[in-house]
Amino acid sequence: MGEIMEDNIKLESRELSLFYGNFQALYNINMEVEARRVTALIGPSGCGKSTFLRTINRLNELIDGTATRGEVYLDGRPIYDRDVDVVALRKKVGMVFQRPSVFPMSIYDNVAYGPRIHGLKGRSKLDEIVENSLKAANLWEEVKDRLHSPAIRMSGGQQQRLVIARVLAVEPEVILMDEPASALDPISTARLEELIITLKNDYTIVIVTHNMQQAARVSDFTGFFLNGCLVEFSPTEELFVNPRDKRTEDYITGRFG
Repeated sequence: MGEIMEDNIKLESRELSLFYGNFQALYNINMEVEARRVTALIGPSGCGKSTFLRTINRLNELIDGTATRGEVYLDGRPIYDRDVDVVALRKKVGMVFQRPSVFPMSIYDNVAYGPRIHGLKGRSKLDEIVENSLKAANLWEEVKDRLHSPAIRMSGGQQQRLVIARVLAVEPEVILMDEPASALDPISTARLEELIITLKNDYTIVIVTHNMQQAARVSDFTGFFLNGCLVEFSPTEELFVNPRDKRTEDYITGRFG
């Protein structure tokens, strides 16, 4: 398929379907994601929102028997072409999972891990990347005096921000977040939401959340998924205040889900 490019569209899916063996998890998803905006994906459990998120950096391919039809474009380039370097793609499109997945090493080494994997060896440059990434994740002031202590000793909220710092350290363009606050307390969640709103100045963010209030607070656009289909995609305020589809209205008013 040829390249496409539209102003301010960072990501686009076209007629995207996904199968796990004989089970179809996604049905013909068409979505445009604007650059430097937060796009939230909502819907009941098992509706396909996390599966769709994982198509954006081809993580579903790690599951045997997965087949994809249609296309996802990043900056107008199709990411499912055979000649696409998946490692390079995942450097551009970072992922933050539901539970903080810190490595069993120091805070410093967690953040430096990605740059080292990509060949960076200079200590002064690594120091700069670690500091800048931790600052960008609103974590530097809390950990600057214990960079070489084990990351596992941090609180859950700090660990999740450390994971974000680790993603930022390899200079991504897109950050995918799969229910990043679901394991956090309310104070840590509020800090994470503030961070998301700050990060969109420099990054395109797509977040899956089961919390509709969170989607309303942090996102510019929201997509509602149901049974593997994208039912509705609109500016967030429009979707919550004046949904076009009755299924969306039923979900956001608590009639099901």
